[in-house]
Amino acid sequence: MTRFPRNLLPSYSYAYEGFIKFICKSFSARHSCAVRCACIGLGALASVCPAAGSDGRESAQPLEEIVVTASLRPEPIQNFPASATVLDARTLRAAGLQHFEDVLALVPNLNWSGGTSRPRYFQLRGIGELEQYQGAPNPSVGFLIDGIDLSGVGMPATLFDMGQVEVLRGPQGTRYGANALAGLIKLNTHAPERVVTVRTEATAGDDGTFAAGIVAGGPIGADDTAAAWRLVAQRYVADGFRHNVFLDRDDTNDRDELTLRGRVAADLGPWHVDASAMLVDLDNGYDVFTIDNSFTTRSDRPGQDAQRTVGGSVVATGAFDRGSLVSTTAVASSDIVYSFDGDWASDEYWGEFAPYDYFSRFDRERRTLSQDLRWLSASNAQSGGFGWIAGLYVLDLDEDNRQRDEFEGELLRPLLSSQYSATNLAAYGEAEVRLGQRTVLSGGLRVESRTTDYQDSDGARFDPADTMLGGHVSMTYELQKQSTAYVTASRGYKAGGFNIGALVPDDRRTFEPEYLWNLETGLRHVDDVRHYSLDLAAFYMWRQDQQVATSFQLVPGDPLSYVFFTDNAASGRNYGLETTASWKPVESLQLQAALGWLETEYLDYHFGDRNLDGREQSHAPNWQYSLAAQWHGGSGFSARVDLSGSDSFYYDASHDQRSDPYTLVNLKLGYEHGSWAAYVWGRNVFDESYALRGFYFGLEPPDFPDKLYVHRGDPRSVGITLEWRLR
Repeated sequence: MTRFPRNLLPSYSYAYEGFIKFICKSFSARHSCAVRCACIGLGALASVCPAAGSDGRESAQPLEEIVVTASLRPEPIQNFPASATVLDARTLRAAGLQHFEDVLALVPNLNWSGGTSRPRYFQLRGIGELEQYQGAPNPSVGFLIDGIDLSGVGMPATLFDMGQVEVLRGPQGTRYGANALAGLIKLNTHAPERVVTVRTEATAGDDGTFAAGIVAGGPIGADDTAAAWRLVAQRYVADGFRHNVFLDRDDTNDRDELTLRGRVAADLGPWHVDASAMLVDLDNGYDVFTIDNSFTTRSDRPGQDAQRTVGGSVVATGAFDRGSLVSTTAVASSDIVYSFDGDWASDEYWGEFAPYDYFSRFDRERRTLSQDLRWLSASNAQSGGFGWIAGLYVLDLDEDNRQRDEFEGELLRPLLSSQYSATNLAAYGEAEVRLGQRTVLSGGLRVESRTTDYQDSDGARFDPADTMLGGHVSMTYELQKQSTAYVTASRGYKAGGFNIGALVPDDRRTFEPEYLWNLETGLRHVDDVRHYSLDLAAFYMWRQDQQVATSFQLVPGDPLSYVFFTDNAASGRNYGLETTASWKPVESLQLQAALGWLETEYLDYHFGDRNLDGREQSHAPNWQYSLAAQWHGGSGFSARVDLSGSDSFYYDASHDQRSDPYTLVNLKLGYEHGSWAAYVWGRNVFDESYALRGFYFGLEPPDFPDKLYVHRGDPRSVGITLEWRLR
């Protein structure tokens, strides 16, 4: 077992304290006194930890083993040769409130583009889509909930009773293929348990926030029957932090979110079957953009951002003498409505320039069916010196889209309806072998074909097909019993596609697949004696035929006259560092940190008269961080503070406007007694103003000057949560 010398513990504490002071000093010139006070508080927590580490200190329980299930074979994160973050159920409940959006800052180099009521489009290490306004989805970040493919439509990621979140960074060319060029996000709901479970929860807060939920579960049948069930129901509502002065309403940007989930697990002979079903209905308003970039809106026709997803999956695992067979079948159907007031105000506001009344609505119906059949050897490199995996995968996607642009309530241009289908077929394999006592060499390969078919009411038709190859070679070295290092070279891919619109030049109608080469090295250490864990990764990625999305306004004065255009840049590169750390100096206190540093640039890319050679890529901040301290007292009291921040980033390749750096502070105080618990929480407690998405174009008559309009993140919110559970 790896042990830190006793005299090293204070040095780790001093390093942590020094790091806190460095961060605070960096922000002191730009941020409020309140934020600096929060930093000082975290630094004080660090400064007392050496005293807690003396021989007479309170003992702490060993750190729990973290298992990555998004890999081809579930395995401890210590043996996983790629950068990954795993958030368990306790972390999700402590740091989150309602949605995956609440805990994004805990994951290094993960970002999301606003412009929607909940995160739908993600970026990992600066790679990912910013929006989808046209009917040909082609995501770069894979997104799964209980094995159900929701890539590109990740809004159903509500956190109530969520069991685990896993984020794999870097191309998953062997594990997941075309939808995971940048990485994979996998959410697992809480598994059924053979223990009677009842938990209820109610939340109330400002901005009209109210939520109520219940979890119930338990065994099925006799005591010797290994079967269990779990049901979850929750409703969440809030007004959305906007005041519409024209309609005199505070709920035009509201959130109305219903979550229903169920899981059943049973052993049937040699098979273990786990079935999951979900219905998540997010009937949210959309009224975020304003003329002055404030929280006061003036729209006369507020929009909607609604998504109703019904899905299910069945995972059947059969154990046999020579190995195991895993079958994962998943289906999903999503109905999506996205609409907005195109001029962001009423004719009363525009006055002499009226009528100036634009409105746009997109309706999407998306259906997926996937089947993964995987054969795993009985042993792996750790247990038997050698292991292998072979599998077949198919994903069938259909999406129908309707786009309606209006002026003064009448069609501005003909209704555009489209039908899109894509089928992915893949064969993959992986083998690993132990070389000596400490080294494991592994390699994987995936061959994938993707055929698509698109047609719309404008007469456009495309049917591109691509065959792509990805994979990885990795070496893991056990430095000591609880310390491992790895080196991985991997290749990911993303299928090509096409641009829709009458004004797209013929030679730019289609674009080619993108390939991503990734070289990565990392170090993981877990010390059960000092209750400390560290995960550090460095990466260098080379983007070949990089796909870059741009847009431009065709008609000044028509805010809906946008053309969205994807082209292949010559190349691009992304490199940086990622680290997460956790330390329990005493049983009652846990300190956590997550840091991401990222450098990106386009190489030899020109868009119209714009030369982007050497410029940073969009939605790729140079640094992101989160720091957390969680304390549980013996008398039932608890407290948690989260400090997170992001550097500025370019909003788009179409212009050079940037966001501002920001820091957010979340607080949570709790008390537990018997079956009851109460928590008082505050999010963005210092009311930091920050932007999630930005557009730069001419909206305001009479001259329509180009101007930056931003989607601002939520301001300060406070509330209380009450919980009762059957013990």
